[in-house]
Amino acid sequence: PHDPDRSAHGIRMALRAATGVDLAVIISDTFGRPWRRGLTDVAIGVSGMLPILDLKGTFDAAGRELHVTEVAVVDEIAAAADLVMGKAAAVPAALVRGVEIPQGEGRAADMVRPDAEDMFR
Repeated sequence: PHDPDRSAHGIRMALRAATGVDLAVIISDTFGRPWRRGLTDVAIGVSGMLPILDLKGTFDAAGRELHVTEVAVVDEIAAAADLVMGKAAAVPAALVRGVEIPQGEGRAADMVRPDAEDMFR
């Protein structure tokens, strides 16, 4: 879609109207990665959750403080859903349950690094 975040929001509102349930919606697409073979899915649109779980200031299992850790939760959910949907199976959607999602309203566009942090410029 031209504006995947807006499309995700529209799908979310339609699902809420049809079911009475407020779900998060992720729109994903196939993504190739530099320095790694193979493809995965990443989120290109999101509505109903924050795309990043910021763990800075929390502690890992060994008690060390995390200073830079941000988990791309929407990308991880997109990749897991793609395993169920299949790359070429023409399955358009997957319902993912049992995942604790960061509460709030965010956009997949928020995940794009600013130019100053772009490693390829």
